[in-house]
This record gives sequence, structure tokens and C-alpha cells, in this order.
Amino acid sequence: MDITAIIALVIALALFFDFTNGFHDTANAMATPIATGAIKPRKAVALAAVLNLVGAFLSTEVAKTISGGIIREGAPGVHITPEIIFAGLIGAIVWNMFTWLRGLPSSSSHALFGGLIGAAIVGIGVSSVNFPSIVSKVIIPAIAAPVIAGISAWVCTRIAYGVTARRDPASGQKLHQGRAGFRIGQIFTSSLVALSHGTNDAQKTMGVITLVLIASGLQPAGSPPQWWVILACAAAIGLGTYAGGWRIIRTVGTGLTEVRPAQGFSSESSTAAAILASSHLGFALSTTQVTSGSVIGSGLGRRGTSIRWGTAGRIALGWVLTLPAAAIVGAVAALVTGLGPVGVIIVAIVGAAAIVWMFVINRRQRVGHANVVEVQEAGEAVLFPPRKRSRKTNRNPNGDVQ
Repeated sequence: MDITAIIALVIALALFFDFTNGFHDTANAMATPIATGAIKPRKAVALAAVLNLVGAFLSTEVAKTISGGIIREGAPGVHITPEIIFAGLIGAIVWNMFTWLRGLPSSSSHALFGGLIGAAIVGIGVSSVNFPSIVSKVIIPAIAAPVIAGISAWVCTRIAYGVTARRDPASGQKLHQGRAGFRIGQIFTSSLVALSHGTNDAQKTMGVITLVLIASGLQPAGSPPQWWVILACAAAIGLGTYAGGWRIIRTVGTGLTEVRPAQGFSSESSTAAAILASSHLGFALSTTQVTSGSVIGSGLGRRGTSIRWGTAGRIALGWVLTLPAAAIVGAVAALVTGLGPVGVIIVAIVGAAAIVWMFVINRRQRVGHANVVEVQEAGEAVLFPPRKRSRKTNRNPNGDVQ
């Protein structure tokens, strides 16, 4: 296959992955404010889309990790090719689509890493994978970040409920009138999560496209993403975010625990802090794992809240399976791609058919902005102050109004 054609195919596929990353990870920023009624679903995804786009321009540290840290694109004896990257992207996209269909908030980042690693091992060899970099910048953050974010969300939730607790002097019962402001605060904190998501996840696709250009000799090794790559990736993830991953929003927003505004504010603040710190350090973090950890931590921080551990277990299983599952799909795709141009065409057709099939199933069991959160659940999650009576009424012993 002509080198120009395969480069164009890989870039298009990378941008499609960026699109799926956008709607797959919309829940990271907007699940909890939608669940608490702080912001309407359509407005939430539109706001997240704009801020994801803006965030993509703020940093390129993670992109450098992807383009020069995971796969040794230019080391002696290692020659990554566009075909290998193509196979890795197929593995990442197929797994992304499968977990989206199941409403499972798995990691798009780990799907990408797994796909590239599996394809590189089959197409080149084990020596092509930079395992020390994977351990330091992928594995350790994947374990530590959700735990740190969860603990932080637990502490913030306890503080929020402690500071705003009020008691009726007469009855001694707790009043929660001081917590109405958390709903407004959630608009700010969820926006910060969306912005931070753009600084981390959009960078990964920038790194993949840069890796393709380096592998093709169109860009020197170790150089940062070009301006048009940044612009294209920012637009793709913004459009994907606006599409809205409603199935995953439902899982994160109402599937883990009943979220109240104070919890949402705390979990979003913790998520944003963890992602922004990771982006600054160049860690290719799973924003999905951080968000899930924060939501669980905030749930544990509010007394009387129960965590749906069955759903949490399903999510954790998805975390564990994502990297190896995407690696297997990427490895199989690389094996077929090794047949030459015919192999590339076969993989492209089979991959496209799998994606279309999953979209068709989604249409039959549609989850959209109208039914992403049940009206009753959203209403119960938000505490509205009681209405004041316009006039006093007196009742006689028989119950009649006088």
C-alpha cells in the first residue's frame, strides 16, 4: 500500500479514536452534575465539549509521552511502521466501542496503550516496548491516582457536610439549607474537570499522530506535535464530547451511589486536581479511573449513603481487562496486517463492520439525554428549600379551615 495512503488512513483512524474518547469520557466531567440536577444534560455536554477543546491547547507533555515513551520508535533495531500503529488503533477503538455499548466506564487511555503494545509486540517484537516508561508513567499512576482522588474526595465530602451542618434549636434536627450553593459550585468544578480532561486525553491522539509522522520520516524523533495536529485532535475530542456518552453517564452518575450536590462538588474538585497534576508531569492518566475513584470516595464520605459495590466491581473488572483485551485485538490486527495491503484492507473492513454493528445495537437500546437519569432520582438527589406559605390558616378541632 502507498505510504501516503496508509498515513492518511492512520491519521483518520486516530481522529476517530479521539472522537470515541470524547463521548466515552464525557461522563468524567458531567455525570455527577447531571445526576444532581445542577445542569441540564444537553447544556452539560455542550459545555464539556467547548472546554475539552480549549484544554487540548494547554499542554503537550502527555503527547510527548505517547510519541516517544511507550513505543521505541527510533531506537536501534526497532522500526515502528504506520501499519503497526493502524493495528493498534483498531484494537483501541473496538474495545472502546464495546465498553461504551455496555455502559462501562473503562479507560480509553489504557485501550490505546494496550492496542499499541499488542500490535508492536506481534509486528516488531518485545524489544519495541519501553516497559520502564509504561510502569512509571502508566501502571503506577493507574493504581495511585484513583486511590488518591478517592481519599481526597472522601475528605472534601466530610468537610463539606461538617461545615454546612445546621441544627434546629427547638428540635435538634439537622438542617441542610447551607448546601444549596454546591449545585452552583458544581458547574464550576465540572467545567474544570472537562478542561483538565482536554489537557490529558486529547494529548494521547496527538502523540499517536506524531508517532505516525516520525515513523514515516516526516518528522524528527523527539519533536512535539505540529500545530495542525493539535487543532485536529482538539476538534475531534470536542465533537465526540458533544455527542455524549449517555450510557456511561448513567453508570457513573447513578450507578455507583446516590450523588448529592455536596458530594458532586467534592468529587469533581478532587478529579480535576489529580488530572491537572498528572498532565503537568506528563503522566498518561486514565481520567475514567480517577473519576470513578472520586465518586466512590465522595459516597463513602456522606453518612447514610450506600455504594453499589456490584457496579464498582464491574468497573474494576473493566479496568483490569482493558489493557490486555485491547492488546489482544491489536495483536490479531497486526498479524493480519502483516499480510500486506490485502491484510490492511481486511482489518479495516472487519473493524468497520464491528463498529457499525455496535452502533446498530445502541440504536435498538437507546440511552439519550431524555432518559440518562430518571426524573425521580434527579429530584431526590437535590434538596430544594420548602416553599413559604402565602397566608396562615387555622383549623378547628374538626379539621375544617377557618
